[in-house]
Amino acid sequence: MNFSTDIKFLKGVGSVRAEAFYRLGVDTVGALLRYYPRTYEDWSKVYGIREAPVGETCCIRATVCNTPSKIRIPGGKLIAKSSITDGLGLMNLTFFNNKYISNMLKEGEEYYFFGKPFVNRYGAKEMTSPIFQKSAEAAGIKPVYPQSADLNSKFISKCVKNVLDETDEISDFLPEEIIGENSLCSLDFAIRNIHFPKSCSDLEKARNRLIFDELFILQLGLLSIKNINKKAVTECVMEKNYTDEFISRLPFELTGAQKKAVAEALADMKKSEPMNRLLQGDVGSGKTAVAAAIMYNAVKNGFQCALMSPTEVLAQQHERTFNRLFEKSGIKICLITGSTSAAQKKKIKQELKDGSVDLAIGTHALIQEDVEFKKLGLVITDEQHRFGVNQRASFAVKGNNPHIYVMSATPIPRTLAMIMYGDLSVSILDELPPGRQKIETYSVTSDYHERIYGYIKKHLDRGLQGYIVCPLVEEGENDLIPAQEYYEKLSNGVFKDYRLGLLHGRMKPSEKEEIMRRFASGDIQLLVSTVVIEVGVDVPNAVIMVIENAERFGLSQLHQLRGRIGRGSEKSSCILVSDARNDEAVSRFRILCETNDGFKIANADLEMRGPGDFFGTRQHGLPSLRVADILTDTEMLMRSQNAAAKVIEGDKTLSKPENRRLRKQVDSAFRKNYGT
Repeated sequence: MNFSTDIKFLKGVGSVRAEAFYRLGVDTVGALLRYYPRTYEDWSKVYGIREAPVGETCCIRATVCNTPSKIRIPGGKLIAKSSITDGLGLMNLTFFNNKYISNMLKEGEEYYFFGKPFVNRYGAKEMTSPIFQKSAEAAGIKPVYPQSADLNSKFISKCVKNVLDETDEISDFLPEEIIGENSLCSLDFAIRNIHFPKSCSDLEKARNRLIFDELFILQLGLLSIKNINKKAVTECVMEKNYTDEFISRLPFELTGAQKKAVAEALADMKKSEPMNRLLQGDVGSGKTAVAAAIMYNAVKNGFQCALMSPTEVLAQQHERTFNRLFEKSGIKICLITGSTSAAQKKKIKQELKDGSVDLAIGTHALIQEDVEFKKLGLVITDEQHRFGVNQRASFAVKGNNPHIYVMSATPIPRTLAMIMYGDLSVSILDELPPGRQKIETYSVTSDYHERIYGYIKKHLDRGLQGYIVCPLVEEGENDLIPAQEYYEKLSNGVFKDYRLGLLHGRMKPSEKEEIMRRFASGDIQLLVSTVVIEVGVDVPNAVIMVIENAERFGLSQLHQLRGRIGRGSEKSSCILVSDARNDEAVSRFRILCETNDGFKIANADLEMRGPGDFFGTRQHGLPSLRVADILTDTEMLMRSQNAAAKVIEGDKTLSKPENRRLRKQVDSAFRKNYGT
């Protein structure tokens, strides 16, 4: 069987079902084998009716006592009832809206029934709508696949079985040495038993092998990328250190973490290979001051710098900040964004080309083909997860492999950061500058709205500002008020005498920029917004934030939103409004009320949601983890890390003939192509 064969040519699929498979991300036969079950039904352990555990899903082998009898009840529902026996016990069965059930269950024949027994009010055991199969067909552990309206799990299972039946043996890509050292089963065994395990033990062996594969290939790819970057040679070597000179210009003292981050970057920039470093720090930890110190050093060493921001408003804020920090230093700064006039752009491009501008701040406009630098030595991207690998790489062609420094305000536990940003070295800001205000956080129910509005008005009357954040409303969710509707209700009602603004994702970029500009200038007193403010400008005058339906947001996202306030000298408050009282929501709110530490919050969020959900927007170009879990598979993570490091040590770019299969797997995974 050729694993690259289009799924539509598989027996029983055809063009129509192939389209449904494509929507599930399954386009080839190989991709089908990598479409793993989401769970399993264990039909291998068979119970008698008397021993069958009440309230637990189990398998019972029994004979049908009577053909199901059907009755139609008021409302048009069809109910069919039957009973089964194993010779020692009796159980009643009930089926809903199955008009074919009397033809499917034959009196006197033996079947396996899979379902959850319960005891009815008369003390008899019963099952409602169990799955059943003939005794000759039912056995073992059955896979249950993620399905769609057009493809059910049973059909997917049949297709997988067809492929495996026609495949002699799946060849392995892992070297025998790695398989032996890590006590792994073969890939052929793993693929067959992840789909159709003969026992729980075989399923565990299969999972261990596939978990190892995912983590091993991920790390092998990242180490390989890192080594390719190391092979690159830069002409942007920073020979002199001007950090003390920069610090002497500051009206404040850098923290120990900031000084360490600057030193790490400068150590990289002294080398002949380009720096590729990630700076991650909590909101308000002082990433901008670190960036300023590094850029000051680059310019004083005779190089140009570029700083790219995800939004125009943030780029404008950076321009104001750096003009203030570099005042009277002789460093010339320009701003280039989508709204910069054609005449101004032409002038700026010429100044960048002839070297008369030292620092260019902007949005994606900076990476347009016609933007040229005379001597670009350092590129900094703000909010790393908004750009990704490819956009970072596009800067490399604008200079002789300039140093790359990326910043993120999304705290990630160190181990996870080392894996997810494995092509980058990592610096962490884990202390806040002195004087940074602690944000008081409160959790209340919607019954408090009247008091909340009064509290907001007190602040607005003092000339301060605030946010009200609403969750995005999906179709069919009637319990939530959309931001637009809420804005109109407030501006025409309780806040009719105040200046309100509305910000949401469906607005044009220019409209969003204008609203944020008006809010930053103080023209808007209270901003009703969706999560688009998560990455936004500093508005020191904004001291209060109300987050409606707070249960709809992840823990780290709530912390990011909260970071929009507390940036000035005034005491700031965040109010989480939610009527949800489930354990997860209550736990989330308690953590936020107890701590402002983004790294503690990130760890808690990771534990609660798992790595898959933690990365809402992930760095482009990295493969997904389908079976591996970075939190729980720590032992396998360490083993795969050691194995990957050993391979790379002997073949830094995976170019040797014996590593050809590994190279192919890495290339395939990083293209998000999971064909075997």
